[in-house]
Amino acid sequence: MFTIGDFARHGRVSVRMLRHYDEIGLLRPAHVDAASGYRFYEAGQLARLNRIIALKDLGFTLKQVREVLDERVSAEELRGMLRLRRSELEAAVAAATARLAQVEARLRTIESEGRMSTDDVVVKRIPAVRVAELSAVARSYQPQDIGPVVGPLFDELCRRLAEAGVTPVGPSIAYYEDAPEGDGILAHAALPVAVEPGDGYDFAIVDLPAIERAATIVHRGSMDDVLATVQTLARWIADGGHRSAGYARELYLEVGEDPARWVTELQEPLAG
Repeated sequence: MFTIGDFARHGRVSVRMLRHYDEIGLLRPAHVDAASGYRFYEAGQLARLNRIIALKDLGFTLKQVREVLDERVSAEELRGMLRLRRSELEAAVAAATARLAQVEARLRTIESEGRMSTDDVVVKRIPAVRVAELSAVARSYQPQDIGPVVGPLFDELCRRLAEAGVTPVGPSIAYYEDAPEGDGILAHAALPVAVEPGDGYDFAIVDLPAIERAATIVHRGSMDDVLATVQTLARWIADGGHRSAGYARELYLEVGEDPARWVTELQEPLAG
């Protein structure tokens, strides 16, 4: 017989853990002294303790461990549990690999620029949204061609919404796609609304789909000066081994008379 302390040392676990296993019925002591309450274990119980430790190391919960040890799980069910655990570990490895790529990209930026970047990129899901919008073709995706098109579109959209008695329910959005004829960029100026599509409006009502994975970055200042932020985002995507799936949406979080004080989130969809 081993005292609980000796058994804990042989099993490479803590006394507290053995007491917990006893309390939940996972590993009962072979004998408990009625007078002192001291727990005693037999050498043969080390095999069960080792199985508990091995199953825990595989990521099973104590409830699952008890079901396996008490043979309440069939061999096929155990194989299924192990396959599921393998999938979970593979996903964790993939996530850790992606984070490692981000760390390495940040290190390269610091080493090349000699300072910590203040432009943080975050990958997140962008929910679907219903918008009222007006669209027009810009000559190119360059800021000098986009600004003169999108600005007037927003002014006109706000005017038409006011005339229709429709109140926007969120910040404005600009999004882009290749023009149908392949010449230029089709720019959309949009405002979230809570109305049903209908023929009575002189603007379009569309449902923008969700972006399941978007690399996002916050740009502060005029959109005429957005290229540096766009390049930071593009560099982050390339350094992290990602692939862009289209033009970035622009979510205008703060706008006003002074464009230098604007705050805009760029939301670039990622493939895969």
